[in-house]
Amino acid sequence: MTEFITPKQIRQQSRTGAFTGQTSGMCPGYTQANLVILPKKEAYDFLLFAQRNPKPCPILEVADAGSKRLQTFAQDVDLATDFPKYRVYQNGELVSKPTDVTDIWRGDLVSFLIGCSFSFEAALIAAGIEMRHITMKRNVPMYKTNIKAKSAGQFHGNYVVSMRPIPEEQIVKAITITERLPQVHGTPIQIGNPERIGIQNLDQPDFGDAVEIYPGEVPVFWACGVTPQAVVMESKPEFVVTHAPGHMLVTDIRDNQLADIL
Repeated sequence: MTEFITPKQIRQQSRTGAFTGQTSGMCPGYTQANLVILPKKEAYDFLLFAQRNPKPCPILEVADAGSKRLQTFAQDVDLATDFPKYRVYQNGELVSKPTDVTDIWRGDLVSFLIGCSFSFEAALIAAGIEMRHITMKRNVPMYKTNIKAKSAGQFHGNYVVSMRPIPEEQIVKAITITERLPQVHGTPIQIGNPERIGIQNLDQPDFGDAVEIYPGEVPVFWACGVTPQAVVMESKPEFVVTHAPGHMLVTDIRDNQLADIL
């Protein structure tokens, strides 16, 4: 895969199973999205949960019940096939990691697209801030935290965060850039003190891959759209489908369009 591939091509290759990799660094400048799919009877509570926790769960779009299509973020899309990898949970337990969930699709399922921090990485790189996981060709490291989300109905749990090492002299620039994109998590929620949010070992992320942190760099943590997966494991709803961490839907919307759309 090259960086010149289009979002539509990535979705089509995911649809056929030709591409099953993580999507960080792909299609720079285009918005990427996390996924939560659950039965309509639980959709309101999840919507309320997301609205109460906009930092980790900024909603980009909600599909009609039973629909695999989107109205805004992509036209040629099938939500059951166009993420490179999925995760299926039953009663909070991870039961499968398919690349296609067509065979378990139901007419009562509601799909939520949630903003992803991969979407602001192109702006950081353009400003001269290295994204270490992209340099190392790895998935971004993600960690469970002790930050409690605001509960809604049966949904409760703690934030997940993504981490990027940033040179100390570039932190203000990184904050300023990500502040402009609240639709994809916005500003960091912790800088330089992982223990304060319950992270004991940066070399052992709960999701994704560890990356090197060089002298003079500070670990910077952003709220992460994998939070719903941690919440699902804690809350144990009967049936939920999500994306696999780092394996996003690449949409047709550019990051600089988000403020006009949402």
